[in-house]
Formats: sequence, structure tokens, C-alpha cells
Amino acid sequence: MSVVIWHDVECGSYVQDLPLWRSLAASHGDPVLDVGAGTGRVSLDLARAGFRVTALDRDPELIAALERRSLGRNPNIVTVSSQVTTVVADARDFTLDERFPLVIVPMQTIQLLGGPDGRAAFLRCAHRHLEPGGVLAVALSEVLDLYEVVDGMPMPMPDVREVEGVVYSSQPTAVRADRRGFVLERRREIVGLEGDMIVEENVIRLDRLTVRGLEREGVAVGFTRGGRAHVPATEDYSGSEVVILSA
Repeated sequence: MSVVIWHDVECGSYVQDLPLWRSLAASHGDPVLDVGAGTGRVSLDLARAGFRVTALDRDPELIAALERRSLGRNPNIVTVSSQVTTVVADARDFTLDERFPLVIVPMQTIQLLGGPDGRAAFLRCAHRHLEPGGVLAVALSEVLDLYEVVDGMPMPMPDVREVEGVVYSSQPTAVRADRRGFVLERRREIVGLEGDMIVEENVIRLDRLTVRGLEREGVAVGFTRGGRAHVPATEDYSGSEVVILSA
């Protein structure tokens, strides 16, 4: 359950990119393959908009939560199970029986695949699963605002969610850059019903990647450049560049 809760706490409130994915689905048709679907932030939004979606993630707990929500077991979610197919698989190595007019990779999932080799493996998989003329749309962040919380500095607002009386808080504490990319550090706190607290540190690494670099990698496996889009930053989330590649 913890992986589901933290995914919801840290990612679930992000909505800035949803109009773009809906627009692409309306332009290119469905079914849409959502790579790195998590608990269904994008997949369920597209399904509620009337699009058929295949949601792919390598974490079975996240996919199980998505399935429950598609069935309407969350009071905030309308039943959309007939619109959603779920798949537990690694983005770098999957084989499906269906081809898609649109494959999307929201947020910075592409920067979690382990560098150029991991991205190349994913790009080959995506290319095989696109219909002729189909489109792959990938969100990435070329640059992140670097910071480190030190004594006396105001801290960014934490992401907070309460579940059955238990409070989960995720506090960003640093974004660092190194030769490989960016390191995001968070302090996670759980406050139980009796006031007891559990604290853990969480670290996520994003590969360094540019729009031009991803376009070159896509062309190398058979894509053609199909354009770009931009998702603006918010007070709480970095903006994204979206690379569009055509099969």
C-alpha cells in the first residue's frame, strides 16, 4: 500500500499536462498506450473523457490500485473499467497484441529508464507497438531548479494527504545536479492515529536528457520528428517539454 500512497501524494495532484494528452488523443484516436501509468492519473482522466486506454506500469501494486479505481471503488472516480486495460510490464521490454495510434509517456518517466540504453530499448518497443503513422509523445525536463534546504531557509510546501486518519507528508529537501542528471531528495513522514511518526528519506534520480537528444535517439530507431509541445511550470511542479515522434 505504501507505494500507492506515496505515488498519490507526490504525483496525484498534478493536472497541468492533462489537456495536452486529451488533445493528442482527440487528434490521433484511441486506444492510447499510457506508459508509466502508475495509479492512473492520466489513464483514468482519458477514460473519463471517453477514450480507450491501455495502462502499462512495471509495479503491480500501482496497477492494482488503477484497476480498483477504474471499477469505481474510489468515490471520486466514475466507473470506467470498460475503457481501461491494464498491463504489468517494464517499459523497456514489453510485447502486446495490439497496435496503437498514440503512445504517451507523461511527466519524466523517460528519464527513469537507466540512460541511453534503457531509452533505446523503450523506443524500439514503442515503435513496434505503433500503427503506421502513429505518434509517440514523451514529456521530459531538460533543466530543474536546483535548491537545497538549509537552516533558516524557507522550505517548499510539502505534498500532504490524509488516508483513514493517517497523515502522509512528502517534503522536498533538495534538487541537485551531477554528471548523470538530477537527484531529487524528499523527506517522507507518516503520522499515525496515536501521533506516532515514521520518517524516511527518499531519493529519485532523473537522467539528463534534452529535447534534441531524445529526437536523435528516436530517429536512430526509425522515428521521424513530429513536433514539440510545452507544459508550463506551476508553483509546485517543473514545466515539461513534450517531444512528438512519428512512426
